[in-house]
Amino acid sequence: MRGLKSGIGTRRESGLHRALKFHYGGQNGRIEQACGDYVCDCVTGEGEIVEVQTGSFGPLREKVTNLLSRHRVRIVYPVIVTAYIETYNTEALLLRRRRSPRRGGPWDLFKGLLYAPELPLLKGLTVELALIDALERRVQDGKGSWRRGGTSITGRELSGWHESIILKKPRDYRRFIPAALHGDFTVCSLAKSAGISEALARKTLYVLAKLGVVERTGNQGRFYSYRAVEAARIPKPRPAAANPARGD
Repeated sequence: MRGLKSGIGTRRESGLHRALKFHYGGQNGRIEQACGDYVCDCVTGEGEIVEVQTGSFGPLREKVTNLLSRHRVRIVYPVIVTAYIETYNTEALLLRRRRSPRRGGPWDLFKGLLYAPELPLLKGLTVELALIDALERRVQDGKGSWRRGGTSITGRELSGWHESIILKKPRDYRRFIPAALHGDFTVCSLAKSAGISEALARKTLYVLAKLGVVERTGNQGRFYSYRAVEAARIPKPRPAAANPARGD
């Protein structure tokens, strides 16, 4: 008998990940549930499998594709809109509390989708963006990253909820093309209209092109130009095939 495969060990999961599992599992949900060869974060009372993914979707490609041949699957991608940081000394005394200058937004989803851009084309998959606030706790123990001056991260907790964005079909991803963009546009145009970095705009357009939501039309100077695809031409979800080949 093959061993069960899981994306994260419960010993090292954060409080944030755990809270989201219980939230989406619901009152009648089952947490850390075996589903065939896999262990899933939770299964709702209605039988939907939920995977909470805080990083790249790449490691989920095989797992989700195989599960979709028999189940409905929801990938929950939490985006931390505002993070608060509490720093303690080694005696658990609070030294300071501050708000992180980093702010997340819906377009952060494309950081996760970059290495699995065609997953949303699969029938039965829902991607849900959970826009939340989080509290990060640190301890000034000299053992952490040098970038944080040796401070270690000891936990991350859910501290607030803004909204959820549900994406069930490829055409739902048209919402990431700002209404102000008419006709042909570039990475720079998207970055300016959406208020995101050019690097993130580039990731966004790569994924949207894979989904058939935008198409490349040529060049504007040294940049590729793109155009939004009409809703009727955007591909419909297709059934998942088990044991998917790796690579795009």
